[in-house]
Amino acid sequence: MDDRQDWEQQRAWVEIDLSALTHNVRQIHSLLAPTTAIMAVVKADAYGHGAIEIARTVIAAGVKWLAVATVNEGIELRSAGIVAPILILGAINTDAQVQAIVNWDLHPTICSIAQATVISKAAASLDPHPDLHVHLKLDTGMSRLGTDWQQAVDFYREVIALPYLQIASLYSHLATADELDPTVMEMQIDRFDRSIAAIGAAGYVLPLLHLANSAGLLVSDRLHYQLVRPGLILYGLCPAPHLHSAIDLQPVLSVRARITQVKDICAGTGVSYGYRFIAERDMQIAIVEIGYADGIPRRLSDRMQAIVRGQLVSQIGAITMDRIVLDVSQIPELQVGEIVTILGADGNVSISADEWATTLGTIAWEILCGFKHRLPRVSK
Repeated sequence: MDDRQDWEQQRAWVEIDLSALTHNVRQIHSLLAPTTAIMAVVKADAYGHGAIEIARTVIAAGVKWLAVATVNEGIELRSAGIVAPILILGAINTDAQVQAIVNWDLHPTICSIAQATVISKAAASLDPHPDLHVHLKLDTGMSRLGTDWQQAVDFYREVIALPYLQIASLYSHLATADELDPTVMEMQIDRFDRSIAAIGAAGYVLPLLHLANSAGLLVSDRLHYQLVRPGLILYGLCPAPHLHSAIDLQPVLSVRARITQVKDICAGTGVSYGYRFIAERDMQIAIVEIGYADGIPRRLSDRMQAIVRGQLVSQIGAITMDRIVLDVSQIPELQVGEIVTILGADGNVSISADEWATTLGTIAWEILCGFKHRLPRVSK
């Protein structure tokens, strides 16, 4: 993240409120028993927030584990000096990946016996032979990565018999925890619990267990086990409207930009590419230095608002690669260089990623991950 004196000169930036992040971690902790730890999901550059700074902050707030999607994401954190255990959520299938995992002390997910065999053989070729902490994933109904839950005992037995592998945890992932209808979630919980019981009945000592994503940990403490894996709620957004009352969250990310020109246009004047907006009256407009190359979806053209001096104003015309146009007719004596809030709060007015997601028919996760890295991340 850039120093504060640098970003004051930027055309646009992503602002990260680390105190809000710490607040959210504390709120999550308040829902958990002392025996349940947090595994913070910081994949995709911490949902666009900046993985290194986010990881350092959540660890300082008491988070014990981190989770990422890829080996390279794990290496980035290790290279920054982060020593907390890091789980790789994605599948590992090559000797080169295993070598990197050993070199950087990462924890791989194992989704199948075939994959476990590859990892064990790769470890055997290394000198000295490492003991890898591996995490077994069951498919309880998501139908993505993992071994079928009905084969849990055989899966566990075969992995534990392989050399150089130490089972650190057993986990699965919920498909519908954020929905009002609990039918599928209850099915997955039952399958996970039956798998756990079967492994225990077969005489094996159970490792750490985890199932709950953000929505799951809010729904019920039945889903907490020894670890929970919050993602979205870390960053201050709730995964579903009906869960808002379960936790007090503060948004971590804001997006701001500067006005580079203010001008008056007459009724009948077209604005931006394609003249999709034509002024019906005389107007004052502001040109703002942020566009779809920075992460504002072009489909929001003529459908979004921004905040100027604590007032909502409408975006007009096609959103372009590098800039947007705002109708600022109601704001007197507006000056070049003034700050516009694209997402976040200014005074008592705010715009959230949820609002954009609703407009576009998508999810807040996609919005957060969309802000490109030509926007500097700035902590406050």
